[in-house]
Amino acid sequence: MFIDTHSHIYSKEFDNDRPEMLRRAFEASVSTILMPAIDSATHPLMLELEADHPGRCISMIGLHPCSVKEDLQEELNRIEVLLKQRPFVAIGETGLDFYWDLSFKEQQIEAFERQIGWALEYRLPVVIHSRESTDDCIAIIKKYTPHGLRGVFHCFGGSISQAMAIIEEGFYLGIGGVLTFKKSGLDQVMKQLPLDHVVLETDAPYLAPVPFRGKRNEPAWLPQIAQKLAEVTGTDPDEIAAVTTANAKKLFAL
Repeated sequence: MFIDTHSHIYSKEFDNDRPEMLRRAFEASVSTILMPAIDSATHPLMLELEADHPGRCISMIGLHPCSVKEDLQEELNRIEVLLKQRPFVAIGETGLDFYWDLSFKEQQIEAFERQIGWALEYRLPVVIHSRESTDDCIAIIKKYTPHGLRGVFHCFGGSISQAMAIIEEGFYLGIGGVLTFKKSGLDQVMKQLPLDHVVLETDAPYLAPVPFRGKRNEPAWLPQIAQKLAEVTGTDPDEIAAVTTANAKKLFAL
């Protein structure tokens, strides 16, 4: 069995075939799908999907760095209200994105640290988006790991030194479709790393693995990522499934 630790299956890209998409996932032995939050516009969709599939589709709560805008405080206040109302499996996805837009850079950092505070307060893992900002995110978490902060760098695609720095802080690497991309270099990184800090994810509907690259991604394709990780590390695919599922259960207290 597999756990997809990061999948936006509530997004509009799945509006036309969501039941069929979920059926394909479960038939592909993806038993559990963790859903990262984006912002208040999508929270109701995510929570409704979780209610329809209890124990199989599980919600996080957080504010994506690309959703950090002028209404930052209102967005954070909405999250805080939800945190007081019900449990979540993680804080996220949060972090920093210095690829698309730097006009709210300082506000992104503020939002990230505020959400780290909630992760510590509620004893939850934090799920980190770190596009063009991995070193910055590592520097920030180092301030909080002595206080018990834990979590995962989702969609990891960095260097071996970055991977080791993340693991040394007790964090996990979220490995997805990028591993299957011919020129990503991630295969060379992963063959040098232990599997005890690795979880699998699709980031659906984005970053579909080879041979589906360029198409809408979905959780049913998670075994393609596991197969590639098995090839890269010289490990049996069943062991990849067992180890990464155990890691996900440990990290997210499933």
